[in-house]
Amino acid sequence: MKKTFRYGLLVAAGSAAMSAYAQQDQDTMVVVGSRTPTQISQIPGAVWIVEEQEIQQQIHSGQSLKSALGKLIPGFDFGSSTNRTNYAQNFRGRDALVMIDGVSLNNSRSLSRQFDSIDPFNIARIEVLSGASSLYGGGATGGIINIVTKKGDAGGPHFESEVGLTSGLNDSEDLDKRAAQSIAGGNDKVQGRLAVAAQENGWFYDADGDIITPDIAQSGLQGNRSVDVMGNVSIELSETQRLDFTAQYYNSAFEGDKGLYYPAYSTGTTYSEKIQGSEVRDGYESDVDAETDRVYLNANYHNRSFLGQEFYLQAYHRQESSVFHPFPGSSTFTISEQNTDLTGTKAVFTADVSEPFSLTYGIDLSREEFDSKRYTLAVSEGGLDLDQVSVLAPYYPSFEADTFAGFAQADYQLTPQLLLSGGARFERTDVDVAAQSGNDGGENDYDVSLFNAKALYDFENGQQAWLAYTQGFEIPDIAKAYRGVSFDISSNPVDGIKTEQLEAGWRLSNGDWQTQIAAYYSWSDKDIGYLYSDDENIEIGVTTVDKDVRTYGVEGQVQRFVGQNWSFGSNFNWVRSEEKSNGDWIKASVTEASLPTATVFGEWSDLDTRARLQASRAFGIEDEAGYEIDGFTTVDVIASQDTGYGTFSLGVDNLLNEEYTTIWGQRAAVFYEVYGADALWDLQGRGRTYTLTWSHQY
Repeated sequence: MKKTFRYGLLVAAGSAAMSAYAQQDQDTMVVVGSRTPTQISQIPGAVWIVEEQEIQQQIHSGQSLKSALGKLIPGFDFGSSTNRTNYAQNFRGRDALVMIDGVSLNNSRSLSRQFDSIDPFNIARIEVLSGASSLYGGGATGGIINIVTKKGDAGGPHFESEVGLTSGLNDSEDLDKRAAQSIAGGNDKVQGRLAVAAQENGWFYDADGDIITPDIAQSGLQGNRSVDVMGNVSIELSETQRLDFTAQYYNSAFEGDKGLYYPAYSTGTTYSEKIQGSEVRDGYESDVDAETDRVYLNANYHNRSFLGQEFYLQAYHRQESSVFHPFPGSSTFTISEQNTDLTGTKAVFTADVSEPFSLTYGIDLSREEFDSKRYTLAVSEGGLDLDQVSVLAPYYPSFEADTFAGFAQADYQLTPQLLLSGGARFERTDVDVAAQSGNDGGENDYDVSLFNAKALYDFENGQQAWLAYTQGFEIPDIAKAYRGVSFDISSNPVDGIKTEQLEAGWRLSNGDWQTQIAAYYSWSDKDIGYLYSDDENIEIGVTTVDKDVRTYGVEGQVQRFVGQNWSFGSNFNWVRSEEKSNGDWIKASVTEASLPTATVFGEWSDLDTRARLQASRAFGIEDEAGYEIDGFTTVDVIASQDTGYGTFSLGVDNLLNEEYTTIWGQRAAVFYEVYGADALWDLQGRGRTYTLTWSHQY
């Protein structure tokens, strides 16, 4: 079988593994584990890779990026194609660290928009490491998802074009349009690529043919327009040295003319009465609206022979603005804008100390700056006409967070069959919080030491087994933790949360089977607690509380190849989240717990034709308070045909027209039940849709 060698960013906390649909040799080189290019067969952990073809296949069926990954990555929760947020789209029941080319998309102010960051047209593959990570910094308590962008190659120029339409055939406004174009090429010394991708969404309809209620809490993707401009240049400085530069501008904003009309907003005597009976109407206008706007810069230097070692250096900058949907208040609407600037550098060395022993070590430095704004909007026409009146004091205090970390990872080949691996990361974060609303602000810091120890045994017959102990770390939302507080910030740091995990896994790769299964158990003795207003109804902040929390489950993928054309398989994750109360383990809240999931599929392919039928099931859960999230099943079919004039794809999403409320919609109903107006939070999933796509590489 063909082997491939890919240089990811060494400093990328990416990871990789067996493709979900095509066999790969366990000797494939990936960037994972020790932050160096490593064979899959040398990685003691559950790792996955989703190739471009698999991503595009799902996108061409009408999926969004986050919903596609939920069906392709075992252990990663299902996501919604209708909502902008990926809140509580957990990995193994905990938070995922999401990156682009090794640059974190997670913020200290948790905004849950990591996948509203890139058009799938610009993605080469996605590398995934399951479980808590000790080496890549905060936020990776459940796993790491690293998006690897497309790069240029020698020769050319090479062009790639794509146009697509998606509709549920309900009316003329039920139509999404997308188009993308790239040019790439170069010579042996310099290669580059430039691409533009754009998408304009119409309005979404549920299985009954009714327009879906817009998400006013986290903002949705109806009436949304996005554009992604990305370019990169790679330069071979010498036989041993290489430079890579990547720049991106991404904007995703609401541009629609529909909104929620509140018939009783001006006459209702209580807030609940004001927002009752809302309905979607034409004629919506607002001076400020939902938007994600970001600039991303990344530079990488690689020297394959630096003082007898390999050396990788990365410098990056990410500037991001997130604006939310106007939210109705008692007399005016308000809207929040939150801005993050992240700048950093990473340096990594790898050395073969002796034949059975190798060492990877380095440092990470970063500075994150956060500020926010809050606008008040005058209301007329029942909420359809919103005019900016003033800029209010922000919801959250501004802050700076400086992080310094050093790490080392060692591998020792004890025998030809047994590999031992272990490492440590020592990290310090200094936080400077600005004054706000009567608080003078202050400074505090966080220190954490993280360790991992792993063992991998190769049976030398296509089977491997591993055991691993790992740790991850997260700091609760800094902006929420210090929002409106009266205490001395310098004397009251909010404790970080360390997550520990045990994992046992097995994988098989031969001519007929591609299988990987892992059992995991993670725990922590602290959790995020929520602070409420005096009437105990409205959340106003977060803190760290002493509480035992555990998550355990089994994730895996089983795939069987039959003949030259057929394959059948399943991705699955059975997971349970619990917390200790009065000495007993009870079910965790449905607002945070993961749902068990499974996707089964059958696929036929040859050189020109490909067809896939898949069914995805989210199993319902219930918490100790009696709240429930109902499960649902969707079926999709995707087919494509290569011709001399490009590839034509036809996808049908939600083939059986299943009626269901999205997972986020059911969580929102719990979060916002205090406001009343249950229909306002009933965020339905999209009904049956059809997607026709033409793409061509030439």
